[in-house]
Amino acid sequence: MNTDDELTPEDRTVARRAALRNRHTAGLTRLMEQRRDLRGVHPLADFVDDALRWTA
Repeated sequence: MNTDDELTPEDRTVARRAALRNRHTAGLTRLMEQRRDLRGVHPLADFVDDALRWTA
């Protein structure tokens, strides 16, 4: 297994994208919990929020 020093630029890019995706998903979930009035405003946001609830 590669360490961080041995990662290729492509591997680092994939890791950064995954971290960013996770951070955005967590932020969206937190927002949807705090602001129930936003349900139905954007179908993709509703989809992601529902998908996370089913996996919890």
